[in-house]
Amino acid sequence: MQLSEIINVNRISSGIDVQSKKRALEALSELVAQDQPQLDSSYIFDSLISRERLGATGVGYGIAIPHGRIKNCKQITGAFIHFVQGVDFDAVDNQPVDMMFALVVPEESTDEHLQILALLASMFNEDSFREKLRNSKSNEETYQLLTEWQKTS
Repeated sequence: MQLSEIINVNRISSGIDVQSKKRALEALSELVAQDQPQLDSSYIFDSLISRERLGATGVGYGIAIPHGRIKNCKQITGAFIHFVQGVDFDAVDNQPVDMMFALVVPEESTDEHLQILALLASMFNEDSFREKLRNSKSNEETYQLLTEWQKTS
């Protein structure tokens, strides 16, 4: 599965100003739900926050990949936010998180879910890629970076 199948330019946002992990997850939930009429942002938020209680999804380098299983979700859906400033997210490196890629998946989805998480982890592990995302000038440019990324090693 390619990222272009799960994210679109309408589910990318930058310049968002939040002050807490909770508000960051709320903003992300709203972004995921905005063009998905079958999904409710509060239900998405509840799923993401429940997953966070199991273990923080801050993977380091200012990145978090919150994810959750959603009843009535028909397809894997992603959204990306770049915040104005980082928020405390209990990341593994204790650094504030300024970029988040959310993933919501159908309840029965397992293998694809894990494959996409592995792809995202590889992508966000590259210093140069993170820098390009942070310097992106538009949602369209961010979309292009996300969907055209190729592993460099």
